[in-house]
Amino acid sequence: MVHRPHSSHLRTGRHSQAGGIYLVTVVTADRKPVFVDFHAARKLIHILHHPAFAIRTSTLAYVVMPDHLHWLFQLGEVETLSACIQRIKSLTTKAIGPELWQKGFHDHAIRRDEDLPAVARYIVANPVRAGLVTRVGVYPHWDAIWV
Repeated sequence: MVHRPHSSHLRTGRHSQAGGIYLVTVVTADRKPVFVDFHAARKLIHILHHPAFAIRTSTLAYVVMPDHLHWLFQLGEVETLSACIQRIKSLTTKAIGPELWQKGFHDHAIRRDEDLPAVARYIVANPVRAGLVTRVGVYPHWDAIWV
């Protein structure tokens, strides 16, 4: 039997720091490949780029995979990390449909000594590693300020 952490355990020790840079992974409910649908993926991307998030976050890189989102961003001064992710989940659920996301999310606070361009390249290369495409440039659902 494989031990899977409960979403409450994912929150243990989590804290938000205004100005902190985070890599967050959010997974669809039951890992359903919702974002194979081009329009669903674009709705999520539109929400990430929405001006309401411009005061809350600065997106550095993201990739929308068939059943999850990887998002690298700098948290603003307005809200906590958990509130920011809840807002993304809420807005996309309203736009795409109910029971879209699994509970919780995984986050990694980026340390000052980590190479941000390398982290961004790792994120956007996910479709290649997953075998969805042979090169990043042909996958339509990603963006990064470095690559």
